[in-house]
Amino acid sequence: MKHQLIWLRSDLRVQDNSALAAAMAAGPTLAVYLISPEQWREHDDAPAKVDFWLRNLAELQQQLARLNVPLLVRLAAHWRDAPEVLAALCRSHDVGTVWVNEEYGIHESRRDQAVARALQPLGVAFRQCLDQLFFRPGSVLTQAGNYFQVYSQFRKACYRLLHSALPALVAAPQAQAPLAIAGDPLPLAVDGFATPTPALRALWPAGEDAAQQRLAEFAEQRMAWYQEQRDFPAIDGTSQLSPYLAAGVISPRQCLHAALRSNQGEFDSGNPGAVCWINELLWREFYKHILVGYPRVSRHRAFRPETEAVPWRDAPGDLEAWQQGRTGIPIVDAAMRQLLATGWMHNRLRMVVAMFFTKNLLLDWRLGERFFMQHLIDGDLAANNGGWQWSASTGTDAAPYFRIFNPISQSQKFDPDGRFIRTWVPELAGLNKRDIHDPSAMGGLFGIADYPRPIVDLARSRERALQAFKNLPSLEVADV
Repeated sequence: MKHQLIWLRSDLRVQDNSALAAAMAAGPTLAVYLISPEQWREHDDAPAKVDFWLRNLAELQQQLARLNVPLLVRLAAHWRDAPEVLAALCRSHDVGTVWVNEEYGIHESRRDQAVARALQPLGVAFRQCLDQLFFRPGSVLTQAGNYFQVYSQFRKACYRLLHSALPALVAAPQAQAPLAIAGDPLPLAVDGFATPTPALRALWPAGEDAAQQRLAEFAEQRMAWYQEQRDFPAIDGTSQLSPYLAAGVISPRQCLHAALRSNQGEFDSGNPGAVCWINELLWREFYKHILVGYPRVSRHRAFRPETEAVPWRDAPGDLEAWQQGRTGIPIVDAAMRQLLATGWMHNRLRMVVAMFFTKNLLLDWRLGERFFMQHLIDGDLAANNGGWQWSASTGTDAAPYFRIFNPISQSQKFDPDGRFIRTWVPELAGLNKRDIHDPSAMGGLFGIADYPRPIVDLARSRERALQAFKNLPSLEVADV
């Protein structure tokens, strides 16, 4: 009997893994993971993220060993090398079918199409499974047959589908008979990607057990209050599961079912915290569908074409100050320093710093999007691009250009006592909870050692952004 090969990508788990279960049901199975440093650099993947993948691979290898599935590792420096590498592997191990879980985005789609073409002359089938989404892109459409452009309408359509058919968890496969194929040793690091600090690693333990424990604790202890607490960065009110979702160490289906268990089976009524969290899972789904329906967002293009004409500033000094957390706006600096130290940023603050970047500094959102990807352990093209374009008012369902967050007001509202700022901007720790949000308002009393004055006037820069957007032509969103 020919072997089945599961090509692992962003699905580093054994439980609820569609392609793994399908492969093992079809015959004796082996697994492969491709190390692709050139592609990862091209996609701006963060060193913390690459390290997280490798640590999860090591945990996954042990789980697969219990199923007698050997894990092979091959170098395909760039995804254009994947067809040749996988074809050679299929020839050497008499593989009849390659199984994958679908991935989205232009490069991912082209890679998979190229692999399928390379395998066809060998008589090797290429099978794709739905896994990282509840609904396959193209199955949730408007009445006119188009992809949704507004999240609230997309969510309602998803609710209707969930009512009729709830995505089921995939049963874990049983162990197969041992194969006469040895697994490969896993790399501990990849050239060009620095190893993160032990402190950062400790924040994000690897493996399915760690992810499941984090999900269970959130569902039991914090999900009910998620809607009330999720916007306060000093409170541990979010799940912090995004790195595990991005790497596929846990699945959206597992998250959905955990929320349903905590909410008596309801997903659009009942406990507001559970409903709010499920809606966040649907936001993630929405942005993946956008990648497929509007592929220009994978090409560094604005979803709203008219916003390509925004006269973004060329201000390297402002860019560097923002990157380093030295803008003189405490909540912005605290958020950026959290990102640099932990590989993660609280979602409310992602919006605050992105809107400050694009509106107050009037810097091109693509520069901020790229910097985030280069540092986020949970870096995900769809979510990161969607969030940045929302804040920049260039994207689908975007914030209206005239709705501009005031970072000081946001700080006063969501970090009222300044606890988060004190944690990440310790030079301000001695200020009271009134002054800590805007030390520059202290006037001549400012004089805080090592902390800069604001690099921009918030009121004047707001007006500058309003004028920049007001002068844009009004164009319909093209379906390209």
